[in-house]
Amino acid sequence: MAETSFKTTLQSGEPLYGLWLALADPYSASVCAGAGFDWLMIDGEHAPNDLRSTLEHLQVLAAFPVTPWVRPPVGDTVRIKQLLDIGARNLLIPMVETAAQARELVAATRYPPHGVRGVGAALARASGFGRDTAYLQHADDGVCLMLQIESVAGLATLDEIAAVDGVDGIFIGPADLAASFGQLGNPGHPDVQRAIRDAGTRIRTSGKAAGILSTDPAQAHIYLDWGYTFVAVGTDVTLLARATTTLADHFREP
Repeated sequence: MAETSFKTTLQSGEPLYGLWLALADPYSASVCAGAGFDWLMIDGEHAPNDLRSTLEHLQVLAAFPVTPWVRPPVGDTVRIKQLLDIGARNLLIPMVETAAQARELVAATRYPPHGVRGVGAALARASGFGRDTAYLQHADDGVCLMLQIESVAGLATLDEIAAVDGVDGIFIGPADLAASFGQLGNPGHPDVQRAIRDAGTRIRTSGKAAGILSTDPAQAHIYLDWGYTFVAVGTDVTLLARATTTLADHFREP
């Protein structure tokens, strides 16, 4: 799916299936890129990706019909500027809890006067290293921004966060949300699941896209039934760990 059309497709409500890239290796990313997913998330929060390895991922994925997303470790204005300059257009920012924080993150993705993004397009991969002479005029429109709510505090202000102009979607993080509910390691707890279902309804009501991650196919289908459309259905690490363990167990069983 071409990046230029992804933002429009995201808002259409069409289900979009993704895979988390946490192995932090562009070669393995290229293996996953040919699988047929709509999008791939280059993770920099819990995977050991830095700016340069993220760039290498973006360069590799550009050869495939899949949309790359990037999750930085924190919603920092300088880090966001660097990611945009190397060609990241779709960002997922973790641990968002207030509308004020959401407004700051939107500003970080926009050039003045609509934001605070530093201007260095002539040096940037995003502008074709200056060859796209109209880049400064269309760059803001090309950014797709999703904010991750993964705490009780974030749920309390979800409606205000979703109402911020420039936020394209809200992504619920079940693992951290469970921890915030006092259910560490238990995202399937009824209280957590009720909160996730309610959040999906509130996000849809706001007119924004609803995103979530589940490595359990049955649970992913439940989230789809609840109105989540931007759904990660696995991670490269989990797939590799499960497959290698299953293979080893097959030959070690008596």
